Amino acid sequence: MVINVIKATGEKEPFSEDKVRQSVQRAGIPKELQHRVVNHVKGKLYENIPTSEIYSHISEFLGKSASYTQAKYSLKQAIMQLGPTGYPFEDFVAEILKRERYATQLRSILSGTCVTHEIDVIAQKENEKVMIEAKFHNQSGTRTDVHVSLYTKARFDDIKEKYNLKQAWIVTNTKVTSDALAYALCANMKVISWSYPEGESIRDLIEKFNLHPVTVLTSLSQNFKQQLLDNHIVLCKELFDNESFLDSIGIPKDDKKKILEEAQLVCNSRV
Repeated sequence: MVINVIKATGEKEPFSEDKVRQSVQRAGIPKELQHRVVNHVKGKLYENIPTSEIYSHISEFLGKSASYTQAKYSLKQAIMQLGPTGYPFEDFVAEILKRERYATQLRSILSGTCVTHEIDVIAQKENEKVMIEAKFHNQSGTRTDVHVSLYTKARFDDIKEKYNLKQAWIVTNTKVTSDALAYALCANMKVISWSYPEGESIRDLIEKFNLHPVTVLTSLSQNFKQQLLDNHIVLCKELFDNESFLDSIGIPKDDKKKILEEAQLVCNSRV
């Protein structure tokens, strides 16, 4: 019997055991847990179950096994918690670019030929200087549409000559529509989304450099997460590289040890 699921976009599709297995495998869940996760999900299925509920069942199961496995699986949702303003996502994008050896400037106010613009990120490596529109969404299923490509190109054209910019990029934490991607590529803009391009997507870069956000940590309360984000501390790596960040927001000593242990596991664990 085929059981259908409802995606975040509202679309219906048949449940895929392979997709569940691939998602937990990609998240770095240990092999001995992967089969148990799939069986757990299959026992919870019903017709037209939302994919968000499937995610919740997987996350709950992993949380009972080991907190760091739950954290690694929750990566996409953790990125969506880099809000509510979107500034933490801009900070996060800058940290990724630093690992690619770019020097970055955040939230620059630049006067164009026609008007003044606030540019999310300016990144430079040798003679390559690019303007980046960091498009943040905090709801699953929301896609970056073609108007973002259109206004990004217009802003780029207004400032490129004055500031010697070579290219415009769109970096987003969700997916982009086909029109948004088609226009961006036609206009010689680079697009980096949650799953595009293959091998260099947001997800791929996080895994490549172990750049998990602090919002992924289950041992850290929402209030403390927000305090870290407000102070531009966005990476788990930053916590065990400089423990004073946790001291500065008043984390109790016993909780601090647990948080640092989880941060180490999230960043360093492998399948």
